[in-house]
Amino acid sequence: MTQHQPDPAPGAEPERGFIVAVLPRGAELEDRLGELRELARAAGVELVGELVQTRRKPELRSYVGKGKLEDLKQAYGDAGAEVLLVDDELSPTQQRTLENALTARVVDRTQLILDIFAQHAVSAEGKLQVELAQLEYNLPRMRGAWQHLERLGGGRGTVGAGVGTRGPGESQLETDRRLARRRIALLRGRLAQLSKQRATRRRERERAETPTVALAGYTNVGKSSLLNALTNGEVSVRDRLFETLDPTTRAFEHDGRRYLITDTVGFVRRLPHQLVEGFAATLEETLVSDVVLHVADASAPEERLDEMVAAVDGVLREIGAADLPRELVLNKIDAIDPLRRRRLANRFPDGLHVSALTGEGLTELRARIAGRFAARYEPVELLVPYEHGARLAELYSLGAPIERRLDREDGVLVRARLPARELRRYAEYLIAEPRESATRAS
Repeated sequence: MTQHQPDPAPGAEPERGFIVAVLPRGAELEDRLGELRELARAAGVELVGELVQTRRKPELRSYVGKGKLEDLKQAYGDAGAEVLLVDDELSPTQQRTLENALTARVVDRTQLILDIFAQHAVSAEGKLQVELAQLEYNLPRMRGAWQHLERLGGGRGTVGAGVGTRGPGESQLETDRRLARRRIALLRGRLAQLSKQRATRRRERERAETPTVALAGYTNVGKSSLLNALTNGEVSVRDRLFETLDPTTRAFEHDGRRYLITDTVGFVRRLPHQLVEGFAATLEETLVSDVVLHVADASAPEERLDEMVAAVDGVLREIGAADLPRELVLNKIDAIDPLRRRRLANRFPDGLHVSALTGEGLTELRARIAGRFAARYEPVELLVPYEHGARLAELYSLGAPIERRLDREDGVLVRARLPARELRRYAEYLIAEPRESATRAS
């Protein structure tokens, strides 16, 4: 058991938490528990102790073995803890056994992450997603104040229940479950409607052929800081896990072209499946992007960096984004020495070294993004008669980079880079074939 110095949340008295974990032999103790400690800090919990059991897999009923459970009861009481934090997703049986043995509130890893999400959700959609994920997690665990009646009656419901157990207890529990299922269906419907609205906005972006870029990465690696640095934005960048939940899209320009970049929720190892499904908004923005910037923390220890990169790759596979074009961006490069930089360059030869803090490497990053879309636009010259001014306005609304505009007697001469799919719409105004125009322009 290890004692820790408190890290209280400002302005509030933190709960005192005690960590328990079952780890197989050879597992990286500090890496596994380090993440749980960070999750606890993000939830506003002050850690007062830890207990780890080395075991091939958790015990089916009590999570830890019988002897270790006695040790846990003693250590938990001695530490004066108020909540037990478990570094796994517990089954309802495991959670109930621990609660009864310790007479304490037990929060598993999934529940802890859901609590953090609930604290950080800002938009109406984000709050709906949190509520949906929490309901789906809690539904199989609902027992409430009637669990003693359910045990007595064998859990069969009011019809056919044991003598002396018929009445409001079990029927109330079933009512609660039915209400929860109804609420889940309602939330799914609302989120589906919001998804349709996002799809409409995306179609408008696709029509304009505006390149879209998604930031993905382990939580707290500086994605929001990078978004701010690239777009001069003001997204929250507090040093907490899951600080950004709602997808945030901003634009930046490079060589006259406009690009959209979206910050997404940070990933962790073993991201709970309720969140993969429930947080469709931010994950959809990853799936529909043209390229994913996989942001990693260059200052992390080498083994930890490898684990974080692997965790993000795993989540991208899980959500169906593994085949999307991807660029590895090693952020926080300002925090390491030249020798470490050379080692990173050898390990990740295609990785971009950047610092959202100092601005180092951002010009190269913008150029790398632009290079991905160089073939999307065709250089053209158009002569648009004055009486067709509305078509010229449409051209600007497409977001096409306008390189030159010249007013002539017979109309407006425009040299631009037109989305390839829009060439036919403006064919009548072309005064040179696209490739010829490009040759002459060069």
